[in-house]
Amino acid sequence: MAAAMAGAVDLAAVKARSEAAARAQAAPPPSAAAPDGAPGGAVVDVTEATFQAEVLDRSFQVPVVLDLWAEWCGPCKQLSPVLEALAVEGGGSWVLAKVDVEANPALAQGLRVQGIPAVKAVWQGQLVAEFTGAIPEEQARQFVSELVQATTGGAVPGAAAPEETEDPRLDAAEAALERGDLAAAEAAYQAILAENPDHPDAALALRQVQLFRRAEEAGPDALAAADAAPDDVAAQTRAADFLLGTGDVDAAFDRLLGVVRRTAGEDRDQARMHLVELFAVVGDQDPRVTQARRQLTTALF
Repeated sequence: MAAAMAGAVDLAAVKARSEAAARAQAAPPPSAAAPDGAPGGAVVDVTEATFQAEVLDRSFQVPVVLDLWAEWCGPCKQLSPVLEALAVEGGGSWVLAKVDVEANPALAQGLRVQGIPAVKAVWQGQLVAEFTGAIPEEQARQFVSELVQATTGGAVPGAAAPEETEDPRLDAAEAALERGDLAAAEAAYQAILAENPDHPDAALALRQVQLFRRAEEAGPDALAAADAAPDDVAAQTRAADFLLGTGDVDAAFDRLLGVVRRTAGEDRDQARMHLVELFAVVGDQDPRVTQARRQLTTALF
C-alpha cells in the first residue's frame, strides 16, 4: 500500500505488509458502537498521522473505504452522509475513513486525487477499487456490498464466478517475501522465468526484488558516498537504487539524470541504462516515468 500511497513502487512495502498484518491481528476489530470519527469505529476521521494505523493496518482486518472530501465541496456533502450511514449499517464489516483533503494535502497528492468527492477502497494494504463524484445511494450500496463480498471471499450475487488466474508457483516467492527472505524470493521468480520466460508477473517481481536487494546492500551510507564522489557512476547508481528502494522515485531519477547530463561515453551510457532499468521497475504508466523519459531524451540530444 505504501506503493499506492506514494504513487510509486515502494519496495520497502514488501516487509511492511507482514508488519501491518501483525499489528492488525493484535488490534481489536472495528466496531459500529464506537463514536463517529473515533479510532476503531466504523467511521473514522483520518489524518496523515493516523493513516498507517486506521487505513493500512486496518485493511488487513476489513476493507477500508476512503472518503476524500473538503468543506467547500457540495457533492461531498451529498455523498458523505450516505457512506456514513452504510458504514454504520455494516456493523464493522468495513470501515469508512474520512480524509479532509484541505487539511491533509500530502495524502491527497499521494492518492492522486484528481477531483472530489473521491472514493478509494483499500484491502490488505492495496488499492482495489475507486470512483469519483457523488453517486446515488443504491450505487454506493452496491459498491460497498461487492467490495465486502469480494474481499472476504464471497461471490458477487448475479455475477459469474471469476476465472482462476493465480499461478501457484508464485506462492513460494510470496511466502519468501512475507518472511523477508529476498534471496529465496529471487530464486523462486528466476525458476518461474526459466520455465516461462514470458510470465506476466514474475519478470516485474524479479526486477523489484533485485532492486530491493541492491538497495539493502547499498544502505543509507550510499547517499553520502555518492555526494562525495559525483563523478563515480557506480556510486551514483547505488544511491539511486537506495532512493528508489525506499520510495523516493523522483530523487532516484533526478540523480541519474544528473549523471547523464554531466558525463559522456561509457559513463553516460552506464547511467542511462541503469535509469531505463529503474523505469521498468516503476512502470511506464507512472507519470514520473513519462516525465523522466522526456528529460532523458533532452539530456541525450
